Amino acid sequence: MRWVAEASALLDRLVATQSEPIEQASQWCAGAIAAGGLVHLFGTGHSRIPVEEMFPRYGSYPGWNPIVELSMTFHTQVVGANGQRQAMFIERMPGLAEVILSNFRFAPYDAMIVFSASGLTAVPVEMARGARARGLRVIAVTSVAQSMSDEPAAEVGSRLLDEADLVIDLCTPHADALCTIDGIDTPVGPGSTVTAVAIVNSLKVRVAELLAERGALPPVITRASVVGEERSRTLFDEAYREHARRIARAIDQ
Repeated sequence: MRWVAEASALLDRLVATQSEPIEQASQWCAGAIAAGGLVHLFGTGHSRIPVEEMFPRYGSYPGWNPIVELSMTFHTQVVGANGQRQAMFIERMPGLAEVILSNFRFAPYDAMIVFSASGLTAVPVEMARGARARGLRVIAVTSVAQSMSDEPAAEVGSRLLDEADLVIDLCTPHADALCTIDGIDTPVGPGSTVTAVAIVNSLKVRVAELLAERGALPPVITRASVVGEERSRTLFDEAYREHARRIARAIDQ
């Protein structure tokens, strides 16, 4: 259970050092959602995981817009067509983020959260840069240690943390993996997913509290075992309808 112990220590470090930026991010996200806007979420590679964690799933609610490009997040086809070599190549392509952003109409009260453990690849960095250029507040969720362990590519010119209004540190080491093995120079057991998921669920809960205080919490998707089958179906329908209403404004035809 070595990894569990390391992950537990990692979460303790997250609580001790990142509570303030998580609270600030929560305030910004609550403001965006209460205004009828969206908090856009973007990540490539395994940073797709916290994006999908946010919405839609049980215990979640509209106001979050997950943006995932399959070409950069399709993991199970490791080699061959749609393999990892191609995905890693694509996420390093300058200019692609602007093409993705061109599909959306952003409101001035929207916000953007960009997830990238390294914070160095072109697409996440340029997504943050492009969102800020469009007037959005940008929150970066990244590993500061990992980002600072290497120089940004010359064609990108900066790190994700340089392009954000607020940074939430994943608190992971530059290798990401948490456990070393005697005689082996390659650590195992990555930690960035556990803190990324902890961050987004902390945001989800705190934002819900803030919205509830304003009487502005959208329908929360909830299991039938909690609220009964009829109310569960109603909540799903209302949540999807509300998401459709918000996203209809944001999709640029």
